[in-house]
Amino acid sequence: MSTSINAPYHHGNLRQALLEAALIILEREGEAGLGLRDLARAVGVSAAAPYRHFDSRAALLEALAVTGFQRFTAAMEAIPATNPPDLMAAMGKTYVLFALDNANLFRLMFSPQLSKDGRPGLRIAADMAFDTLRHVSGGDTRTGRIAALAAWARVHGLAVLLLDGQIALRAGEDTEALIAEIVEHL
Repeated sequence: MSTSINAPYHHGNLRQALLEAALIILEREGEAGLGLRDLARAVGVSAAAPYRHFDSRAALLEALAVTGFQRFTAAMEAIPATNPPDLMAAMGKTYVLFALDNANLFRLMFSPQLSKDGRPGLRIAADMAFDTLRHVSGGDTRTGRIAALAAWARVHGLAVLLLDGQIALRAGEDTEALIAEIVEHL
């Protein structure tokens, strides 16, 4: 069931409806706009209803970050397998475009306030996302891990520079083509 944040919730999977509405609010208003009572109002349920699925705002933020990592992993896994250099470039481009298309979710996923220590669901989701890169970089070897970390650092840096406006995009410039070209040079 796809929930519009203006449509009242009637039946089905309330947890998923809350997450979908929270993702919309997150992208529109940022993390500061997220509160469980406001979310309940947006979905059209009682103020107590979200607490059956998220015991706190922190639990909601964690669930959103997990959702983000799951969507990110799916985007990475959807890249057609090609030879490793081309696959790495495609993954880098996908990483940066995901960040730009989901700016507030991306920032939440990597927020220092959401420490992955003591949050097994978040740790598992983040590790699965990293594993998509590690498998292409050389697998479970130390060299593979170092190559994956180096690639991650480069594309994450590019994504953050673009999100923060430190790399200005020119009017009419093909963003995807520019990102692909920059990633090729990384």
